[in-house]
Amino acid sequence: MSSEKEIHYIKHAEIDSDKWNQCIDGAFNCRIYAYDWHLDRTAIEWDALVYGDYEFVMPLPFRKKMGIKYLYQPLFSQQLGIFPTPSKTIFSAFIAAVSNRFKYADIQLNAINIQEENNGDIFFERKNYLLSLTQNFKSITSGYSKNTKRNIAKAQKQDLTIIEGIRLEAYLEFKAQNLPAGVNKSAIDKLKSLIAFGEYKGFGKIYGVYTPGNELCAAVYFCRWKDRVIYFNAASNEEGKNTGAMYYLINRFIEDNAEKNLILDFEGSMIPGVERFYKGFGAKPETYFQLKYNRLPLLFKWLKR
Repeated sequence: MSSEKEIHYIKHAEIDSDKWNQCIDGAFNCRIYAYDWHLDRTAIEWDALVYGDYEFVMPLPFRKKMGIKYLYQPLFSQQLGIFPTPSKTIFSAFIAAVSNRFKYADIQLNAINIQEENNGDIFFERKNYLLSLTQNFKSITSGYSKNTKRNIAKAQKQDLTIIEGIRLEAYLEFKAQNLPAGVNKSAIDKLKSLIAFGEYKGFGKIYGVYTPGNELCAAVYFCRWKDRVIYFNAASNEEGKNTGAMYYLINRFIEDNAEKNLILDFEGSMIPGVERFYKGFGAKPETYFQLKYNRLPLLFKWLKR
């Protein structure tokens, strides 16, 4: 890199919003999570590394504990990292800049970022799952697993109803009642802000599955950004799980969007059962990497998210 183009640490208040979003928007590896409006709603506190005149950027979501600033991955933000696609030289320079400034980091890069083989001690492989919707519905369903087909068939006998565009308030109430173990209810406020913005801008919609008694039993917020439709957030209650309502919903969504130039992005999971659910629809793995290290003194090794 020339001396005229260096990586600079830019505080949040000094980031040029227009240049930042233009950089993300024009990147081949564009991810919705990296726009400033998304980061402002999820990370709350974030600074950035910027190369040149916003030719490459990297958001740095951070927290502070005992006076120590450290990097973490915000909720509802699967992939961040460097944008646009960096060369090996640019990638190494950004990682070095992160390492020099932060003693602790636990963040996720995007799938197009380069993982240096000689830095395997700080990079850890993760899996996302993607399903191309370009083929016709019959061709896509031929890739379903036997278990997925069985659950869809079971759900189709339950007289369930799918509604597109259910009310945000109804979804949030349902979500709050069916939070997975370990998830803080404070996350609902962030989710509300993200969905409300997506609905206002017209790129997000909530689909709900209702029982014959008109009770919501499963729901998904789908977010379309460029050629990706993201399975952004979902919830099911016990009845939804027992009837296979989520299988029913996703199958209908695939049917409605087959033969379109879209990718259904399931956002992946390292939980085996959830991973099997995504793979059951024929979704293929996409590898991305977690950057994680702890170089704090022994006194602070307890530092966690």
